[in-house]
Amino acid sequence: MKKLVNATSQVVREMLEGIACTAPHVAVLGDENVLVRQPLPAREARAVAVISGGGSGHEPAHGGYVGEGMLSAAVCGEVFTSPSTDAVLAAIRASAGPNGALLIVKNYTGDRLNFGLAAELARAEGIPVEIATVADDVSLRATTSRAQRRGIAGTVLVHKIAGAAAARGLPLNEVAALARAAAGNLGTMGVALDGCTLPGADHAGFQLAADEIELGMGIHGEKGVERVAPMSADAIAQTLLANIVDELGLQRGERVALLVNGLGATPEMELAIVTRAAFEQLGARGLTVERAWTGTLLSALNMPGCSISLLRVSDDTLALLDAATQARAWPGGGAVNPRIRIEADTAIARDDAPAAPDARAHDPAWSARLQPAFAAVAQALLEHEAVFTELDEKAGDGDLGASMRRAAEAMRAVPASALGSPAGALAALGGALRRAIAGSSGPFYATALLRASRVLADLPQPGARDWAHALRASGQAIGELGGAKPGDRTMLDALVPAAEAFEKALDASKPAAQAWQDAVHAAQTGAQDTAQMMPRAGRASYLGERAVGTRDGGAVVVACWLEALTPFIVDTK
Repeated sequence: MKKLVNATSQVVREMLEGIACTAPHVAVLGDENVLVRQPLPAREARAVAVISGGGSGHEPAHGGYVGEGMLSAAVCGEVFTSPSTDAVLAAIRASAGPNGALLIVKNYTGDRLNFGLAAELARAEGIPVEIATVADDVSLRATTSRAQRRGIAGTVLVHKIAGAAAARGLPLNEVAALARAAAGNLGTMGVALDGCTLPGADHAGFQLAADEIELGMGIHGEKGVERVAPMSADAIAQTLLANIVDELGLQRGERVALLVNGLGATPEMELAIVTRAAFEQLGARGLTVERAWTGTLLSALNMPGCSISLLRVSDDTLALLDAATQARAWPGGGAVNPRIRIEADTAIARDDAPAAPDARAHDPAWSARLQPAFAAVAQALLEHEAVFTELDEKAGDGDLGASMRRAAEAMRAVPASALGSPAGALAALGGALRRAIAGSSGPFYATALLRASRVLADLPQPGARDWAHALRASGQAIGELGGAKPGDRTMLDALVPAAEAFEKALDASKPAAQAWQDAVHAAQTGAQDTAQMMPRAGRASYLGERAVGTRDGGAVVVACWLEALTPFIVDTK
């Protein structure tokens, strides 16, 4: 497995030094893998020190939470391994004063033993120490008591509450009481979509089949409580929240803080979708989300998946969560938006048929001809979605297939009432594609169709040559908009030859249907020829010679829809 590391034995040390390089308020403590705040007040003037840590591989936890208003020190063991007693003791000695230290410990045996022994040693030296253990993983509630459960992502919220309490100058017993109360009102459950890979390993510690996800996964790759078939984001959120709400005994009208946490390899897009689901489902349960955070706050290396945490809150709890902190990884804010939708401005009329005939020119016969033609094109685009995607993955970002699927759906949705004239139908289709397709395809096709619509605007019954002029004009519009020309390895390398072949065949007095076959053949040949062209426009131009050998996806799409129209071309003048 490829990793950006040097020696695997040095990953933790080098990571901590890298963090310190861009965080002037922290420093590495001597030879220990400990990050401490700097500068600290004189020992006699220090507030309660708040110390946490555990195995590395959970970044940005734990070093990212060192800073005034949060942790005084983070003790970092090797990957997924508890830090040593001596490292914890060194952190206590370096950061604690007469007011003592609170150790926030995730409920793993190694962490409990090493932090617990360090606490005893520190007490023997006269340093007051309290321990708050976090066991927020509700997935194990059916098989273990709370005291035996794992500490996972909700621990970060306990860090924040305890750190803010210490910054207020509260005594050790009160800081510890607030941390323990938070831990007792906290529940978390996660889901893994696949395994994670330790530095130096050539494969993931475990793997899930394509038809499996793991519910209740721990943050070290430990097995969860159940392997199930993949579910939608809504269903996953519902499953996780149902367990958390039940475990905490949350009732309608109660207030919570929400954390949707990525496990290391989950895009923000997916975390946001889970967040949306969580808000909807908590609202349906009558629970009020007072604060919420979405992001990777406590990871499991490169594991794909997420966890959801809920914390029962009061005004006092919220004040601690809202308090300022210097910690670089705390996302801050947490404000929720009570109004996520606003209405579009309906005062601006939408007219997708400029210069098209008015409604009195509507001809049902055109609707009867054009609707099945559009349907055939849509079907062809859907059938070739995988082909378009594969071509675009080789020379672009791989979204062409999805874009053409949206185009097909938009075509099918154009109402028959918009197809009563050729110009109106093309304009309506252009507007539909403009709204349905992002990226470059949408503007190109919308511009081409609107230009063709204007060519036919005053022609209620256009003939074959009129359609040929419209096809040529559409290619010109695309060239003007994108700056490309035939030979640049774009959609124009299929569209322009098709338009030229259609006009040439008509000039030779070929029937329209036969002329259209010539156009389709020219488009297919042009699309095939793009495989040997050096790209000079579009995203493929970034690849240079690496794109040679693969057909241009946009040109293949053009050939596809031109061919789909073949049965609908009838002989006209």
